[in-house]
Amino acid sequence: MTIDTTTRQAIAHTYHCLIGCGIGEVIGMVIASTLGWDKIGRVTLAIVLAFLFGYALTYLSVRKHISSPKRAMKITLTTDTVSITTMEVVANTMEFIIPGALSVSVVSLLFWWGLVVSFAVAFIVTVPVNRYMIRRGAHAHHH
Repeated sequence: MTIDTTTRQAIAHTYHCLIGCGIGEVIGMVIASTLGWDKIGRVTLAIVLAFLFGYALTYLSVRKHISSPKRAMKITLTTDTVSITTMEVVANTMEFIIPGALSVSVVSLLFWWGLVVSFAVAFIVTVPVNRYMIRRGAHAHHH
């Protein structure tokens, strides 16, 4: 099977998004779970941190090539908002669907299995979204 250049770029961008979102999501879930927060608290903190880390990683990458912090931030917001939003909606929907995944502690296998499955599904769903955005030119400055 041959994968075209646009799809390869979409996979790379989605992988990059997955790293940032994953770091934030895991930290958020671990903190909220450890503190005994309810499902909504866990998801809220995880989403906030996923956006924070996702944007931060992209900004640092873009900033290496763009001298203006304001322009680097604009590129970051343009290239990552749809990607992170898609990833977070899918991942957190999956977390709610997996029975008990948002109710267990961080020492439970279900906690980690739920995160892995959620992000695997989110990755698969987000690749075509990023491919569409790349074809529209939204990621042109990032890659």
